[in-house]
Amino acid sequence: MIKEGRLSYDWARSHMQILDNTINHFKKSKPLKGITLGFCLHITKETSVLLMGAKELGATKQEVHRNLVRLEHSGLISKDKEGRYALTTFGRVTCLQLPTTLFLSQHLDYFEDHDFGNIPHKYMMRCGQLAFGTHIKGITKTLEKWKNIYKNADEYIYEILSEIPGDLFDPLIKKVKSGVKFQYIVSESASVPQGRKAELKKSGFYKLIENGLIERKMRKTVKVIIVLNEKEACVCFPNLNGEADLTEMFYGNDYQFHEWCIDYFKDCWSDADLFIESKLKE
Repeated sequence: MIKEGRLSYDWARSHMQILDNTINHFKKSKPLKGITLGFCLHITKETSVLLMGAKELGATKQEVHRNLVRLEHSGLISKDKEGRYALTTFGRVTCLQLPTTLFLSQHLDYFEDHDFGNIPHKYMMRCGQLAFGTHIKGITKTLEKWKNIYKNADEYIYEILSEIPGDLFDPLIKKVKSGVKFQYIVSESASVPQGRKAELKKSGFYKLIENGLIERKMRKTVKVIIVLNEKEACVCFPNLNGEADLTEMFYGNDYQFHEWCIDYFKDCWSDADLFIESKLKE
């Protein structure tokens, strides 16, 4: 019987990829350690994955009945005629917000001196998708990760930039010349390396634009930096003064993290202005 139960559990977990990825990502840090949880579940092979996952994440057991009553009174769960509990619509939606709470609580120190800048409210609501990423600190490490995103690109590179780092130009152009499409949005007030125009001409940059491999647009201001390829992405949020901060980033290759970044890029791209070279000052 125990063996059959284990087989059912293993089968269910292998078919619940999102939950399995979440558990595997957070089980070392144990974000639920010290937190007492009460579960109200009809026990199946699927819900057993949730219970075991909570244990792996550090949650402790709780006296069930008292918490069932509390959850029912709060409107998070309801009980049918047979005495079985289930999440209400309110309860299901509340559970979907947990990744957002986890992301913010895990990075309280970071958000003491950073915020979300001018991103639309809907992306703040979705920031739980970034919980599947890694926090990287230090300008050397962030630029190295940036270069790796260039290096690993096979289809495209998308960027939103507040400034144009000169030492990243060569690996970028090398990738574009190999056929990787490059689209970027740059701030009108972007910092531009000295001698940039001559370097662009020498590298064949303008020819790549003519061939459709490079597209560029502008926004009046850029506070949130995004760099991504088809497999991975990174995002840098501004400090409390509204200035883009390249010294820290969140990086991820999970599809949820990537989805947040590419959706934000596409929204910005559709709303961006035409690129006007004369607005950039060296």
